[in-house]
Amino acid sequence: MKIAILSGKGGTGKTTLSVNLFSYLNKATLIDTDVEEPNSHLFLKGETIKEEGVFKKYPLVNDDLCNYCGKCSDFCNFNAIIPAKKKVLVFQDLCHDCGGCALVCPTDAISYIDKEIGKIIYKQIDKNKLFLYGNLTVGEISGVKIIETLKKSTQNEELLLIDSPPGTSCSTVAAIDGADYCIICAEPTPFGLSDMKMVVELLRADNQNFGVVVNKSNLGNDDIFKYLENEKIELLERIKFDREFASILADGKLLINHSEYFKNKMANIARKVLGDKYDQ
Repeated sequence: MKIAILSGKGGTGKTTLSVNLFSYLNKATLIDTDVEEPNSHLFLKGETIKEEGVFKKYPLVNDDLCNYCGKCSDFCNFNAIIPAKKKVLVFQDLCHDCGGCALVCPTDAISYIDKEIGKIIYKQIDKNKLFLYGNLTVGEISGVKIIETLKKSTQNEELLLIDSPPGTSCSTVAAIDGADYCIICAEPTPFGLSDMKMVVELLRADNQNFGVVVNKSNLGNDDIFKYLENEKIELLERIKFDREFASILADGKLLINHSEYFKNKMANIARKVLGDKYDQ
C-alpha cells in the first residue's frame, strides 16, 4: 500500500506526521520527495547504505549534420532548443528530458549527454525499515526526475509512505501519482484552509482517496472543520499545538518517543488508513 502525505502549504506539520507515523509502524518504507528541501533525515537516525546520482539527459547537436530546419524547436514546448542562423542553442536547465527533439530530427543530428541533477540517499533505520530521500542540486529547476527515481526504487515495497512536497506543483503531482491513499496535513487558519482546498481539488480531479489530519487544532478557528463536514471529507485526527512538542522537534527528536498523546494519535491514524492491513 502506498500512502502519500501532503499539504497545501509549508509548515503544517507534514514531515512531523510522516516521520512519526513511519517510526510508529512495525514495518514500512519512507521516501522524502521534497527534494528541494528534504528534512525527514533530521529526525531519522540510521546507517547510510549508499548514495546514487540521478541524471537527466540534455541534447547535443552535431553542427555538421544539422540543417537548421527548426523541427526540434517546434516540438519543444519548453524552448530548451532553438536553432539560430549558424548554431543550435541548447538551454540545459529548460530541458525536460523527453527525447522528442531527437525523434523529430530528420538528419539524426541530435544525441544526448547525461547531467547529474541530484542524489538519492538510502538509510537503514532498523531491520524492517528503509528510508530514502532525494536531494536536488542547487540551481537545478526541477526535481521531478529524482522523485520518479525514488518511487521506482521503492515500487515493490509492501507499505510505502511518501512525504510529498508542499503545494500542488508538478513535484507534488509526481509524488502522489499511483498512491492508494493520501493524507492531507492542514492547519485551522485562513491560509491553511485556502491552500488545503487546492489540494482537495487536485485529489478529487485525480480520483484519489484521501482524509485530513488537522494539526495545531487548538489554534485558528473552526472554519476548516465546517468545510470538512460540508464536503463530507473524513477527519482522520486532530492534533493539538503544544510548546513542548515544538521543543522536542527542535532537538531533532521523534514525538512518539516522548509523548503518549502523540503516539496514540499515530495509532488512530494508522488504524483508519490501513484498516485490515494494520498489524501494530
